[in-house]
Amino acid sequence: QVQLVESGGGSVQAGGSLRLSCAASGRTFSRYAMGWFRQAPGKEREFVAAISRSGGSTVYADSVKGRFTISRDNAKNTVYLQMNSLKPEDTAVYYCAADPRGGGWEFWGQGTQVTVSS
Repeated sequence: QVQLVESGGGSVQAGGSLRLSCAASGRTFSRYAMGWFRQAPGKEREFVAAISRSGGSTVYADSVKGRFTISRDNAKNTVYLQMNSLKPEDTAVYYCAADPRGGGWEFWGQGTQVTVSS
């Protein structure tokens, strides 16, 4: 079992930045691919970004490409999402997730709210 705890959410004006963190329990963090997802009010949860076990490979949703950066520190069991040039449409609850076996996102955090005002 993996426990994920997000932090770093908050309220910011359009054009601003936030950095989300997701701390994972356990000793096998480096074996998991990690991802960030978000869910806006009235919408389905959507993929934002993902990073490979070593951190050498990343992928982003088109809507955030060039503005968001996912990274990880395996020594700290933490994955980050640096969000720059934020837009009101980025407002959502952001979740981190872990894929331990390459078969899907099995573990989820509780989410952190990000609100971007115009």
